[in-house]
Formats: sequence, structure tokens, C-alpha cells
Amino acid sequence: MNMKTNHMREMIQAGKPMIGTRIESTWAVITEIVGNTGKFDYVEFVGEYGPFAQVDLENIARAAELFGMGSMIKLDFTNRFYVAQKALAAGFQAIMFTDHRTAEEVRESIWYMTPDTPEDGGRMGFPNRRWIGYQPGNPQMKYAQMVRDAVKVFMIEKKVAMDNIEEICAVPGVDIVQFGPSDYSMSRGWNSSEHFDEFKAAEREMIKVALKHGVRPRCEINSPDDAKYYIDLGVIDFCLGDELRSHANYWGRQGAALREIVDQL
Repeated sequence: MNMKTNHMREMIQAGKPMIGTRIESTWAVITEIVGNTGKFDYVEFVGEYGPFAQVDLENIARAAELFGMGSMIKLDFTNRFYVAQKALAAGFQAIMFTDHRTAEEVRESIWYMTPDTPEDGGRMGFPNRRWIGYQPGNPQMKYAQMVRDAVKVFMIEKKVAMDNIEEICAVPGVDIVQFGPSDYSMSRGWNSSEHFDEFKAAEREMIKVALKHGVRPRCEINSPDDAKYYIDLGVIDFCLGDELRSHANYWGRQGAALREIVDQL
């Protein structure tokens, strides 16, 4: 069995920009629809926001691989170690960690995603799962490199995390950071709609610090028109749109238009 290529790691090493999109559906056809567009480098499965089983992770990763796309999963904080290791074993190429506050928490999460070798000293063993073909088809040291190549992404979404942003971005192994305005505002006791300028200032500070440390900032946008603001700040990684938001927007706009028509009948 050949070693699986981590397309996201290759793009990071080459300094290339990446475009992803968020999905909540575990139905692999949704991942295939994204892949069929030929426009996205990876899908982000937002596991934090919906139910899923381990077999769903395998199906999403498998569907992404059909189109040469990468795959990322966004995790809850509490059970992150277990789910992160299962997602990697299923074939995911990137893990997005949420709700971290300190550099120590970030180091601990990276440790659980580091191979258990004398060289690395991590806690990720050699699981007999889909990633290695359900049998030792890959030599152990090749597998260890696959684990090293996994992309580590961290949400910066707490006031305490912003207070510690220099230390977090200095932790070896942090590849990407992303600002979370909703959680950040909540951690400040704010409604985000009432403190737009303040949270945008915090996001800009995160981007500046990340770039200084060689960490790639990623930004979520809902329209390509939103990209220029971030490109001018040095951002090259974007997540465009969200499956559920797209449905809600379509049903809201088009449903309202049709309702107006039929209410006149």
C-alpha cells in the first residue's frame, strides 16, 4: 500500500493559498458535490455542530480523496484527543481544535497528534484502521511521517487566547489559526453585533501575530468579495461559505419570493 499524500500539507509547504468550504452533512454525496466543482482544495466537516459516527468520517475522507481534496474536521474541546485520533485514522488530513485558551493546551493537543516514536515522543500509535489499509501495509516509520504531516489548526476564539496569542503562535506544530468572533464576543460578555469594531480589531491583531510567527491565518468569508480585505492583511487561506447557511439563505430568499406570489392567488 502506498503512503497517502496529505495534499494540504503539500500546499502549505509550497506556500500556496488554500480554499475550503464547510459542510455539516455526513452524507458523502455532499463532499462529492464539492469535489465535482473542482474549485476547492479541501472540505471542512464541522463535527462540532452536528451528530456523526466514526463510519461517517471514513466516508467523508474517502469521498474527498476521490477528487484529490483534503479533509479537515472541526472538533469539540472536551473529547478532542479521542476524536482527533479517530479522524486521522479514518483519513482526515487536518484537525481544527476549538476553545483553546493557553499555549499549554495547544501543546497538549499537538502531543496527542504526534507519533509515538523515540524521535517524536508523542501519543499517537499505529492504529489498524483505514488510513493504513487495516493491516500493516505501510512501514511504521512511513506511517509516523503521515502523522507528522497532519495539519493542525487552532481556533482563536476566547479573550484569554488573544491575551496569549504570541505564546500560542510560537508553539511548534501550529500550522493555521482562525479567529472566532462569536465565541470571542461571548467570552467578553458581548453581543458581537454591538462590538463589531472591537472584534475586528482583535482579528487583525491575531493575523499580524500569526504572520510574524510563520503561522498561516485562515478566514471564513461568505462571498468572494470579502476576500480583498483579508488579502490586504496578508491572508491567503479562506473558507468560503457553509452548507447550512447556504440552505437557509436560499430558502429564506426564494421562499419569501414565492410566498409573496402565491399569497396573491
